Amino acid sequence: MELLKKWLGHPEEIYNLLRFKMGGYRVVTPRIDPDTLEGGLRTCYRYLNQTSRSFAAVIQALDGELRHAVCIFYLVLRALDTIEDDMTISLDVKVPMLHEFHSYLYQPEWKYTESKEKDRQVLEDFPTISMEFRKLSKAYQDVISDVCHKMGVGMAEFLEKKVDSQLEWDMYCHYVAGLVGIGLSRLFSASELEDPIVGQDTELANSMGLFLQKTNIIRDYLEDQLEGREFWPREVWSRYAKKLSDFAKPENIDMAVKCLNELITNALHHVPDVLTYLSRLKNQSVFNFCAIPQVMAIATLAACYNNKQVFRGVVKIRKGQAVTLMMDATSIQAVKAIMYQYVEEIYQKIPSTDPSSNKTQQIIASIRAMSLPGSPMASRHHYSPIYLSCAMLLAALSWQYLTTLSKATEEYVQAGEN
Repeated sequence: MELLKKWLGHPEEIYNLLRFKMGGYRVVTPRIDPDTLEGGLRTCYRYLNQTSRSFAAVIQALDGELRHAVCIFYLVLRALDTIEDDMTISLDVKVPMLHEFHSYLYQPEWKYTESKEKDRQVLEDFPTISMEFRKLSKAYQDVISDVCHKMGVGMAEFLEKKVDSQLEWDMYCHYVAGLVGIGLSRLFSASELEDPIVGQDTELANSMGLFLQKTNIIRDYLEDQLEGREFWPREVWSRYAKKLSDFAKPENIDMAVKCLNELITNALHHVPDVLTYLSRLKNQSVFNFCAIPQVMAIATLAACYNNKQVFRGVVKIRKGQAVTLMMDATSIQAVKAIMYQYVEEIYQKIPSTDPSSNKTQQIIASIRAMSLPGSPMASRHHYSPIYLSCAMLLAALSWQYLTTLSKATEEYVQAGEN
């Protein structure tokens, strides 16, 4: 019944869940018929679906040859990330592997069979991935190899040191996510689906990655603590506690929330860059690919802001909310309206006693100025009484069925990806 009550409060989400399940997903995340692909590429898309349902969905929606380039890019970085994450690999082995990983792309026989990580198949069958990499045009190969090299060096740098300053936080996020944004942007331009400026403006592309990565780090505080990982910058959390782990203790919850709010305020400073970046995109499939994760991130930050639950369990947005965001975020006007909606939600929750309240209000004012809602989205949340009644009746009749919907959106909502 709690689930039903939650849906009754958001009837538009019920409608969008049904619309998504009954064919709307084909517009937002169309899938490739694997039978149309030759052997090696078919295997790569199988690995893509196994390692990430959410990324698999949006990658397969990309147009033309860009789709294959991004698929291979993702798998190469997934293999690199699997090495970094594998705690069973000693540092004297791991560090040289991270530094040299880009060179393995040109070694047809290279593979690694000793990983214990869940995604180890991308290392065990790396020859198939590297073979498909070498089939890509040189423009794509150069981007993927360059980003892989820079990321491997950056990952090795942070293996033995913690994130202390906010500058180091930005640098860590650059290595693991900003470089992904830069690489993708260069691939977009190389495909000629987007203008050269998209790939050349590395500052904006970096911000796209940093916004997503910081959102994941903020939301995943408790999960990272339980697994012995710390990514919140010491420069910030040390103002509120002696140890980062202290935030999980009930007696420290007030200070924990103040630290949380400061980090969310920091992340919000990337939103203007996100909006500028998205405003430059021309191709619809590229726009959807870039916009969907960004609107998921702002919704997640709004859910986390001033929320004690971040330190007690998992904070996630509703499935219906995620589906609605996926189906709405198809134009820059729509994305601006979504950003406006969620920063307003944050604004309404700013405590007057919060140490970061002035900074939070200032960045929200900047985002408002860039994303004032216009007429195209004016009716986004307006529904007639008849529609609302029908939607609530529909919820009452079908709430059990709806609990099984949309596996593809679940990973966006619950896990996110680094």
